[in-house]
Amino acid sequence: MSGFWGALTGRTKPKAANLDSLFLVPSAAITLQTAAGFIPTGTGSVCFRAPDGAAYQQMQDEVVDLLREEADKPDVQVQRDDFGFTWLVVDRVHDDVEGLCTDLHAVNTALEEQGFATGLLCSLVPFHDATGRKVGLVYLYKQGTFYAFAPSGEKTRDNLLEIQVRDTLKDELPMEQDLQRWLALWGAPGF
Repeated sequence: MSGFWGALTGRTKPKAANLDSLFLVPSAAITLQTAAGFIPTGTGSVCFRAPDGAAYQQMQDEVVDLLREEADKPDVQVQRDDFGFTWLVVDRVHDDVEGLCTDLHAVNTALEEQGFATGLLCSLVPFHDATGRKVGLVYLYKQGTFYAFAPSGEKTRDNLLEIQVRDTLKDELPMEQDLQRWLALWGAPGF
């Protein structure tokens, strides 16, 4: 009955994120490197919007401290962008995409466990090529899909490259089909 009632009222249960999709990125990174010459920057990040208030800030600080204290957890840096979003940034050596994705999974999981699931927005794994072009694989937390974001200058993006990356990786990653969800991530860490 709740499914029927949700349909009548226009309220639907949000799709659960499949964080294990992040473990598909290392294979996609190999494809991206061989097909287009893009290599990982070694940085990855998780973006979320925390509710305002001292209690939530304290909880966020505790999550970051918890991640930093655990021996097997990643070293996380906190950045805030001009739009009010918080980015938890993880750095790894360039060729350890698998370790980076494991770290991003751990950060997302820790945030979920501490009550930040509704504020989780995306995870980002940036790449670059020898000419300086940049592209990021963006995992949309609430959709469970990926899209490519390719900044090409200040507030400009390379839409053709984004589409090429989507087409190159469509058999390896669940790619977002709704282009309206391909949001620009201006000022995101790693670019």
